[in-house]
Amino acid sequence: MGAGTGEDTGGDAATTAGVVATRLRAAGCVFAEREAELLLAAPGDLADLLARRVAGERLEDVLGWAEFAGRRYAVAPGVFVPRHRSAFLVDLVAARARAGDVVLDLGCGTGALVGAVRERVPGLVVHAADVDPAAVACARRNLPGAAVHEGDLFAALPPTLRGRLDVVIANVPYVPTAQIAHLPAEMREHEDRRTLDGGGDGLDVLRRVLGGAGDWLSARGRVFVELDEDQTGPAADVAARCGLDARVETRTDGDPDDWDAETGHVLVLARP
Repeated sequence: MGAGTGEDTGGDAATTAGVVATRLRAAGCVFAEREAELLLAAPGDLADLLARRVAGERLEDVLGWAEFAGRRYAVAPGVFVPRHRSAFLVDLVAARARAGDVVLDLGCGTGALVGAVRERVPGLVVHAADVDPAAVACARRNLPGAAVHEGDLFAALPPTLRGRLDVVIANVPYVPTAQIAHLPAEMREHEDRRTLDGGGDGLDVLRRVLGGAGDWLSARGRVFVELDEDQTGPAADVAARCGLDARVETRTDGDPDDWDAETGHVLVLARP
């Protein structure tokens, strides 16, 4: 579109961006203008990238990366994409952690959560674990120098970590099964259901986490769990039955109607 002619191509670029944004908006993309900018800047054939996004593929899969807390993390199809709302969990963990702590991102997905914590708290001993081989591969790319383990929850870890975990980030699936149908289409159709479905009340995976956490926590260890507001009470009851104390931390300055707003509820669990 005028490249190499010496002519001012600003108008052509603006026209292209406008056309791309219009198609994205028609496909239901809320942030069409921003997405258009990202697609135009991405390597590859624009028509192909745009067609994939319009068809409903996640923007992160189209681009090959997801942005979280100011950094880009490699993603792969089906791997859980970090949500902006999880920035609150990262804030809480970063305020608690200190150099030398052994930190585990359990059900790590891309590894973005512990990656963001490590950016803010140097000197951590970082471990991550996920049952999905694709997620493990992403986390290994995104967390150089960390130990990334493949397996089901704590069963993925080496026995030498028993009683040594100072921080466990457990952003495990917590969407009740009946609510999966109401999630955005790109989540329902392009993320592994195992990364979303928490069972009937959304707490099935968390019950397993809390049931095993006591064997792995250090004396000052804490578990940080992101939940919906109406799950915090039942989850605290689960924690009590597992011999853990619980408190709820809440950030409410985001839009409560925005599923990805920087708002949230985090359960912090510790030994009595």
